[in-house]
Amino acid sequence: MKLLYSPASPYAAKVRMAARHLDIDLEVETVETASNPPLLSENNPLGKIPTLLRKNDTPVYDSVAIMHYLDRLSGGLLYPRKEPKRTDAEVLEALCDGMMDSLLAIINERRSRPEDRVHQPWIDKQWGKVACGLDHLNGNLPKTGKKLNGGHFALAALLSYIDLRFGEKDWRNGRPELAQWLKEFSGRFAAFEELKAGA
Repeated sequence: MKLLYSPASPYAAKVRMAARHLDIDLEVETVETASNPPLLSENNPLGKIPTLLRKNDTPVYDSVAIMHYLDRLSGGLLYPRKEPKRTDAEVLEALCDGMMDSLLAIINERRSRPEDRVHQPWIDKQWGKVACGLDHLNGNLPKTGKKLNGGHFALAALLSYIDLRFGEKDWRNGRPELAQWLKEFSGRFAAFEELKAGA
């Protein structure tokens, strides 16, 4: 299988970490979405990454669909089997993905407009969602237990993306529990520095 991705993409980082955790071998190929390369557009009509190419089978996209495909491929090792815990993991992933969406909205606003046309209230609104999510996570840390799951990889990818693109925001300030969680996660998942957003 081949994953079309960008090193900076937090969604791709989440998928790559999950695959490594599950010992699923993924070939990776960097694509530049702005140039809409045929390899991407022919396999994902939205032209988005990550997109997973499968031999003699249809492609899989977006990151959530890929995560659930990897879970099935591993025999159910990426998400908890018990319904309440699985729901918790899926909600954590959804929260982190939503925060990533807001961060990318900020990036796109800054990149797509001349500096004097950037709409700062829109940026402030999107960052407000991220800050609210970070505060919520700091006060409601995910249970890690014995096994890592898809929600944990989404959170690690999110925090690494904030470090990559929004380092000036200093998300750790006032959120010591969340900062400690990332330290503990990186201690448990040795490939974090290799696979995090921007690596």
